[in-house]
Amino acid sequence: MLVCNLKGNTLFLLLLATTVLIFPMIPGKTQADSAQDLAQAVQNPVASLITVPFQNNIGFGAGPDDDVINILNIQPVIPVKIGNWNIINRLIMPLIYLPETRIELPVQPGEQSEVLTFNSEFGVGDINYTSFLSPAQPGKVIWGIGPSFNFNTATDDHLGSGKWSAGPSVVILTQPSPWTIGVLARQLWSFAGDDGRSGVSQFLMQPFLAYQLGDGWALSSAPIMTSNWNADGGNGWTVPLGGGVNRVFTLGKQPLNASVQAYYNVERPKFAPEWTLRLQLNLLFPK
Repeated sequence: MLVCNLKGNTLFLLLLATTVLIFPMIPGKTQADSAQDLAQAVQNPVASLITVPFQNNIGFGAGPDDDVINILNIQPVIPVKIGNWNIINRLIMPLIYLPETRIELPVQPGEQSEVLTFNSEFGVGDINYTSFLSPAQPGKVIWGIGPSFNFNTATDDHLGSGKWSAGPSVVILTQPSPWTIGVLARQLWSFAGDDGRSGVSQFLMQPFLAYQLGDGWALSSAPIMTSNWNADGGNGWTVPLGGGVNRVFTLGKQPLNASVQAYYNVERPKFAPEWTLRLQLNLLFPK
């Protein structure tokens, strides 16, 4: 039913994002100054702040027929303080929808064309877990470093790599008010899994930039750039450019952060989406 109602769900998410962005700040325990502090904290991937983001990515112009794909990332972040250090636990569980795809194979002149058909799929992709070790009392330069793991949890071969992967991850940023400037990067290599699937050597880099406008509003950009080092024929890199707006507000007593961003892929593998609309809603649990 979820797959069949993809267009309806997309419209609902658009309406939800529009509503929360224009929703007036509701008086409560989060006053204007604390809202601004939260707005700054949500831009920091290693902040001592429990968050539960729901990030929906709608990819347009995918496949040979310019289809729409949908990836909902549920990605809780739970920091744990140990002495003078924070361990930031980040989990990303993707729920992926891929439409039915028909690919016509190239043939010699005079031969009958052959078409491959891939049924639509909906399910869980490969789950990622990253743990950052970061100073509990950072200086002007904030950093975190630790391992990252991709688990072979995909419910269908088309939704995951079929491999178990691991590698290092690092984040570094600075927050000279009203700016946040930083970058997150990781490299994964496969070490186990289906011998019939290609090995994983994937690089991910996410530069992020935000400018606080006040009253919980911010302009932000956080494109996710990836490279498959094992790909050939110019199909390795995905390089999006874009950005959007986000706002911290309260609904009752619950602090939330909502954002709308759009990215165009200036470099992309064959059949990858041309551009992506990212709608995100974060549940915030400040101490």
